[in-house]
Amino acid sequence: MATATATRTRTEILISGFGGQGVIRMGQILGLCAIKQGQRVTMLKSHGTETRGGYVRAQIVISPEYVDSPVVEQADVFVAFSAPAYKKFHDCCSGKILYDPEMVTEIRPGARAQHVAVPATALSKARFNNVLFANMVMLGALTRLAGMDFEAMKQTMVEVIPRFHDQNLAAMELGHTLPAVTGGA
Repeated sequence: MATATATRTRTEILISGFGGQGVIRMGQILGLCAIKQGQRVTMLKSHGTETRGGYVRAQIVISPEYVDSPVVEQADVFVAFSAPAYKKFHDCCSGKILYDPEMVTEIRPGARAQHVAVPATALSKARFNNVLFANMVMLGALTRLAGMDFEAMKQTMVEVIPRFHDQNLAAMELGHTLPAVTGGA
C-alpha cells in the first residue's frame, strides 16, 4: 500500500454513509483483498436500526503486523457517501477524503487539497442507469488513490459479490480511471 512506510505500517480506512449504499460491502472487499495479500485486517461496522437509509459506517485497519486496536482514530482515507457522514467524521481523517458530490454538497474550505470529488452516484446513473454501482465506482477510485493492487481488488470483488459481475467490474474500472484520482494517499 502506498501509505505504508518504514515508520507507519498501519493503514486506516473509514467509509460512511447511509444503509443501502454498499458501505459494509466495500469494507468487506477491501479487508479480504488485504488478507489475501498477507496483511492483517480488522473491520468494525456499525449501523442504525434501519437497514436501508439509516446511518452506516465501516472502519478497516490494515497492517503487516498484529493490529492492536480495530478503531480508526486518524483515517488515512475517509470515504463520505453522505453529508451527515462527512460532517461527523471529517475531523477523523488525516489523509485524503473521497466524497460523492451528489451526496456531499458542501465541503470545508480549509483543506481543499485533502478532498477528492468522486461523482460515483452520477456516473452510476449515467453509465448503468442505476445507483446500485456507485460503491464500486468509489472502490475503484479508492483502490487507485491508496495505491492498492487493482487486479487483486477486482478478483476479490467477484468473490464477495454474488451477481452483476460485469457491471461491478465496469464500475470499478470507471472509478479507477477518473482523471481527478491520483495515487499516493
